[in-house]
Amino acid sequence: MIRTYKYRLYPNRVQKELLDKLLEIHRSLYNDALTERRIAWKRCRVSVSYYAQANQLTASRAIDDDLAFANYSSLQHTMRRLAKSFASFFRRVKAGQTPGYPRYKGRKRFDSFEYTYGDGCKLRLGQRICFYIQNVGELRIKYHRPVPDTIKHVIIKRSLGKWYACLQWKAPDTIAPVHDGPAVGIDMGLHHLLALSDDTFVENPRWLRGSLLHLRVAQRRLARRKRGSHRRHKAAFQVARRHERVSNQRRDIWHKVTTELVQTYSLIAIEDLPLAFMTHNRSLALSTHDAGLGMFKAMLAYKAEEAGTLLILVNPRNTSQMCSSCGSIVPKGLSVREHVCPTCGLIIDRDTNAACNILELARTGPSGHKVSGYAMPVLRSFPL
Repeated sequence: MIRTYKYRLYPNRVQKELLDKLLEIHRSLYNDALTERRIAWKRCRVSVSYYAQANQLTASRAIDDDLAFANYSSLQHTMRRLAKSFASFFRRVKAGQTPGYPRYKGRKRFDSFEYTYGDGCKLRLGQRICFYIQNVGELRIKYHRPVPDTIKHVIIKRSLGKWYACLQWKAPDTIAPVHDGPAVGIDMGLHHLLALSDDTFVENPRWLRGSLLHLRVAQRRLARRKRGSHRRHKAAFQVARRHERVSNQRRDIWHKVTTELVQTYSLIAIEDLPLAFMTHNRSLALSTHDAGLGMFKAMLAYKAEEAGTLLILVNPRNTSQMCSSCGSIVPKGLSVREHVCPTCGLIIDRDTNAACNILELARTGPSGHKVSGYAMPVLRSFPL
């Protein structure tokens, strides 16, 4: 498994200028390499490979001071980046999908460059922890958690004027620890973000809706600015900062919730729920994107693997309508928040009832069982 640790960098004014210069060098190289490929195909019907372009780097650096300023292997990574874009383009063409031909990168569409760790960059641990980048110097770093010594790859990224170092390393295949916690079923939703089968809830903070008042003001200010002006650029920056804050709040809470779940439970059952029907619904789209349920599933998957927790996906069909006590089907609309079973008299929260059904389906397996005289197959379940 490839893991990435992201650290904030604090360059001074001169170092910021040098980092901006490096970023511009890589952007220009990317665009020049793309131009070469386009011209070669248009005039000669020849596909230029990565190796053909990489072999020109030595000669190009001898006559171009900007290319000579950047690290050699880092420039190779930028050319590989273009090669991956073309590989993805051809794959989509063969699959009959919308191809999406690689495009030129403007200054606002190119915000990162890469290094092989130890070649042009290095994390220096000592009395003063810093991050070294060739021709930039030692940068202050917010070293908030230790990183293994097996770092392979580094991505230097700029986001809204801030600089980050993303350190990538390959986690070794280890035997997952034995987890002796209880099992739980989880129903995902918008009324409650999560409803657990043990009758606990994770409430929906509605991060975006809580910031809409300030966002509306910032966006109206942006709309009044003249296109291309410096004041419009400043207004757009403020809008982006607002959205970044909401994104950080959402990511922070999901990290805390998923960590607590995998540390507490040995088996977690969730719905194999495609979110497209919610994101494409005009009434639910904003709330669905605001909840970030896809982020929750992705975080839970890799954390469960490390903690030794078994994560099982089940088909969500009828989990909200079926009674968790007797198995009767009790139809109810989305506005009905309480499950009342006319057969056994069970009265329980709608989402908690669904979570109990999800857990039971994960435990039962793919065989089949009777539900109130109706032969219903158990919803498929499988480890993620």
